[in-house]
Order: sequence, then structure tokens, then C-alpha cells
Amino acid sequence: MITKTSLQEDRLFVKTKAKKAEKKKESLSESIAGIAAVLVSGLFIITFIIQAFEIPSESMVQTLLVGDHVFVDRLSPTAKAGYVGPFVPYREIRHGDIIVFLHPKEPGMYVVKRIIGIPGDRIHLRDGKVYRNGEALNEPYVIHSAGDVAPYRDQFPSVSPEGNINVNPEWPLVMREHIKNAELVVPPDSFFGMGDNRDVSLDSRFWGFIPKENVIGRPLFIYWSFDTPKDQYEHTSMGERVGFLFHVIGHFFDGTRWSRMFHLVH
Repeated sequence: MITKTSLQEDRLFVKTKAKKAEKKKESLSESIAGIAAVLVSGLFIITFIIQAFEIPSESMVQTLLVGDHVFVDRLSPTAKAGYVGPFVPYREIRHGDIIVFLHPKEPGMYVVKRIIGIPGDRIHLRDGKVYRNGEALNEPYVIHSAGDVAPYRDQFPSVSPEGNINVNPEWPLVMREHIKNAELVVPPDSFFGMGDNRDVSLDSRFWGFIPKENVIGRPLFIYWSFDTPKDQYEHTSMGERVGFLFHVIGHFFDGTRWSRMFHLVH
């Protein structure tokens, strides 16, 4: 027996089926346009907003380890754009900020350091301790992994860099122009940066000031960390890179430092 309710359900099923049949299929041009929009959006984000970087050296241990992969905020430390104005979350670089920047003496090399001095600051070291504007800094993030004594490194800038193979040849001449009363004065539009691993960090003590225009951004957080040899960045041949890629694939689970993932960088 066919009831009124059954007829109503059948009509509803037919209507629903008809609506599904009426749905217009996406054309090839629409699909391509959608994919292009996603790609353009992604390109905009990684070009102007965030960018991924890998930490290559031990200069920022323990804050950042070799093999940490970080997302860098490219937007907030860059010069304020007049046409965007208040919509850009811009702020000046501050003491203690960790920044990624282009090495002032090695074209194309990205470096990560902590900002110790901003324009106008007076910097000097005494027995490895940093003094800024006459006051000793409290730096709980600093480690001294070498445990040795290096006069130029630890008594900067009162000890001459002469004979130090790690010092850029141009730096002693520039440094003399900015020393006043045995302290280094940071010039306008420049920064003085140092690594947290003070004994092994090649930083502003060895190659000079960081130009403001070289700043790329500030690391936000570690999105992945893999146990990587400290000299891996020196292995640049295609064979060595492919070999390490297979190593990562084979040891992804036991080589990943899971406890470091999503840690904020500060």
C-alpha cells in the first residue's frame, strides 16, 4: 500500500536528486583560476609576510639549535610603507630582539643574531661581559661553550684585532671611526648583533654593524627541528645534499626533535 507520506518522500527525493543534477560543474578555466589564486596568495605570504629559514650554525645555541626550522616575520621589522600606513604591524627593532638578516660582508648569506646595540648605544665587553651605556647586561640566554680566553673577543673593543683571522679586513678601519672613550658607538641606521653562544659566535665584533636595510625579519617560532650535524651547511655539492635528504627521510621520526616544535623564539 502506498501512503501519502511515501509519495511525499518520493517527491522530496526526486527534487533533491534534480537539484544535484542541476549543479553546474566547474570549468577548466575556473579550476585554473582557483589554483592560480591560491599560488599567488601563497607567494605573497612567503614574500612579504613570513618566510621559512633553517638555522645553520651553533652561534645561537641554546636559543636556536643547528637544524631548527623557523618561520620569520618579514613584515613588522621592515620600514613603514606610506601607502599602507597604520595597517602594517610595524615596530622598531629593540634591544634583545633576535633577527634574521643578510650578512653585511658575505652576499647572499642569511645570519641570525640577537640585537645588543641600537643607534646611539655605547658597547664594550669586559672579561666577556657585555656593557651597554655603562651598565652590565643581564643575559640569562648566553652560554660560554668554549670556556677559553680570547682577549679581542672578550675585551672588545679595547684589544686590537690585529692578527685575528676571524676579523673582516675592513672592520678595524671602520671600528676606529666609531670608538669613543674605549666604547663602540653604534651609528644611525645600524645595529650591533651578537650570538647567544658567545665563545663561538662570529658576530658584529668580527665583521661590523648590521645595516638596517639588511634586516629580513624576526623569527617567530620553530615549526620543525631535525638533529643536524653542525657542519652540514658546508656540504654544498648536489651529491651531499641529496644524501642528507635521504638521511632525513630515513630518520624523520627518530631524528626530529619533537620537544622543540612550536616553541616561540625569544
